[in-house]
Amino acid sequence: MISSFRIAALCALAASPLLATGACAELFSPWSATGGTSARLMAGASEAGAVTGGVEIRLAPGSKTYWRYPGDSGIPPHFDWSGSRNVGRVEVLWPAPVRFDDGGSMSIGYKSDVVIPFRVTPREAGKPVELRLALDFAICGKICQPASAALTLDVPAEGAAPSPPALVAALASVPRPATLGAAGSPGIAVAELHTGADGASIRVETQVGDAGQADLFVEGPNEDWALPLPSRETGPDGRTTFVLPLDGVPKGADIASARLRFTLIDGDRAIEVDSPLSVR
Repeated sequence: MISSFRIAALCALAASPLLATGACAELFSPWSATGGTSARLMAGASEAGAVTGGVEIRLAPGSKTYWRYPGDSGIPPHFDWSGSRNVGRVEVLWPAPVRFDDGGSMSIGYKSDVVIPFRVTPREAGKPVELRLALDFAICGKICQPASAALTLDVPAEGAAPSPPALVAALASVPRPATLGAAGSPGIAVAELHTGADGASIRVETQVGDAGQADLFVEGPNEDWALPLPSRETGPDGRTTFVLPLDGVPKGADIASARLRFTLIDGDRAIEVDSPLSVR
C-alpha cells in the first residue's frame, strides 16, 4: 500500500500518473440541502489505521448552529452512523466553539461555516469504509428550525491524500488534551468548588494570552448536567478566573467527586481538561 505521505508528495507533481487513477482526488459526498443550509461528508488521510474525515456544514448568512453542549438553549448535532459498513468506532472531534447571544439566552456553537472532524476505526483494517450518516442538527437565524441530512461516502482503505485544506484547518482548531495544573498558556491552574456567602460556585483559575477574548465552557459527566456559562474575572497578576454558580447539577449528584470537562479557548488556541474539582 502506498503511504499517505508518499501519495501527498506525488500529488504535488502535475505529471504524476496517480492523477489519472484518482488516488490524489479529494473525496466528498454530494451536498444535502435543507432549511437554507447544506451539509456533506469529506474524507481525509488514513492515520495509524484510522480514517479521518469531516462533516461540512454551510450556513446561510446570519445563521448559527450548535456545539456538543449548546449552552442555555439550542440542540446539539446528532450523528447516526448505524447504516455504515466496516465501521467499528467513530470519534467526533469538535472544533473550538464560540459563545453567542441566542435571542435572550447565551448559547455555544458556530456562527459561520464549520467542518466537524471525525476519526473512523474500521472493523477490518486495510479495507474500504462505507460511511452512511443520518445527521440531525439545528439552525438558528431570526428563527430556529431543525435540519437533517442523509450523507453517504465510500472511502478507500488508504483514505484521501492529501486531506482537504478545510479538514486540516478544522483538525488544527480542535482543543488539545491537557492536564490540570500544567504550565503554559493556555492552561488551567485550579478548578475548585468554592462555598461562600453567596452560595456554592465553581471557580476556575486560568492562564491565557488574551484575557479579554478567552472563554471557558464546563460540562458534566453526562447529559443530565446543564452547567451555566461562567462570568470572567481578571486579577492584577493577569490570571483570568471563570466563575459559575452551582446550577444545573442533577439531584443527588456528588459534585465533589464528579469528573468535569473544561474547554478553555484562548484566541486560536484551545485546550480540554478532564478533572474533578478540588474543594475549598
